[in-house]
Amino acid sequence: MHQLIAVVGMAGSGKSVVTEYLEQNGWTKIYFGGVIYEKMKEQGIEITPESQKEFREQIRKELGMGAIATLLLPTIEKAYQKGNTVLDGLYSWEEYLILKEIFQEKIKLVAVVARKKLRYNRIGKRKERPFNREEIEKRDLTEIENLKKGGPIAFADEFLLNNGTKKDCILQLNEILKRLEKGGEE
Repeated sequence: MHQLIAVVGMAGSGKSVVTEYLEQNGWTKIYFGGVIYEKMKEQGIEITPESQKEFREQIRKELGMGAIATLLLPTIEKAYQKGNTVLDGLYSWEEYLILKEIFQEKIKLVAVVARKKLRYNRIGKRKERPFNREEIEKRDLTEIENLKKGGPIAFADEFLLNNGTKKDCILQLNEILKRLEKGGEE
């Protein structure tokens, strides 16, 4: 049976490390933010942190808080039928509920967590979409308050504490994958 994992967490926690590792190991990766970028490009909107935030919130106002999951559902179903699938960027509780209704016990949430100061340092140093402290703090608050990002993190089936190296992160991930393959039992 194939696995379906949604990797959740705050910016800078290491979600990309996890999803890229899985993708390199044969999993199909579906990036939720990709829908936002595609729609913005279609409408000729310049992609900036501010425009992304506005567009994410606008699309959810128009289509509901589960909008991205609804838009991606056919893609997710097709990928899952073919093999292991990892979802990168599930944010809202409503997105999770939509996927949970379809996939039931097959979908698992893996929360990647890290100390806030470490997350902020990582984000400030990254090559793509770096943020300063004020920007990332504002983004954190927006994602928690407006996008309801905390629910899927709090309700995760597994937690990966990513305060160390990438190697440490991958070692923990492999332990999580073993547990999930056995049905989540330790």
